[in-house]
Amino acid sequence: MTAQSCPRQHTERESGRASTAAAAAAGAAGEAGAAMDTTTPEPSLYTVKAVFILDNDGNRLLSKYYDPELYSSIKEQKNFERNVFNKTHKADNEIAFLEGLTIVYKSSIDLFLYVVGSAQENELMLMSVLTCLFDSLSQILRKNVERRCLLDNMDGVFLVVDEIIDGGVILESDPQQVLQKVNYRADESPLSEQSVAQHITEKLALTTNVLQSAKEQIKWSILK
Repeated sequence: MTAQSCPRQHTERESGRASTAAAAAAGAAGEAGAAMDTTTPEPSLYTVKAVFILDNDGNRLLSKYYDPELYSSIKEQKNFERNVFNKTHKADNEIAFLEGLTIVYKSSIDLFLYVVGSAQENELMLMSVLTCLFDSLSQILRKNVERRCLLDNMDGVFLVVDEIIDGGVILESDPQQVLQKVNYRADESPLSEQSVAQHITEKLALTTNVLQSAKEQIKWSILK
């Protein structure tokens, strides 16, 4: 009986050790999997980190940063823009990777347009934003996408950017829809000084014509 029970006890102990080892291995695999899951970025609607337009000397003409943790100071932003410009202004590519970010860009005469996303962001999504921005600007600037025209129409340029992106979220990628919304918002804006003066002049002219007509009618009434 004793001789037969010893091998059985030995086998049970070995089986118990194997089960413990398997459980430990499974636990380690689970922890590793959990660690891998934490490093995988979650999908986000906040696609765009920043948009900026530079001239052919790398000077900022327009910029909007949507991630508060990305270059929070003006100095940091301008240093980043300078680094991006140095990397891209002589390159033939449309995509660059710098400082853990994905950057798509396009040049036009003396302008460089940039759209910035995270390292994991889909380049096609960023490119659709860039294309929409360029095409919309081309329309409101009458195909003169260059520095002077841009500076002369900055109000419209900011409206275009705001209709395409809001807080980093892509709102629109169709230039025609953007232009319709921009025109609508422009109609809602207050009249400029020139428009006000023109409006008053037209009203005075109309009033003068009415008074003149009334005088003529009174004169003919008296003569009759």
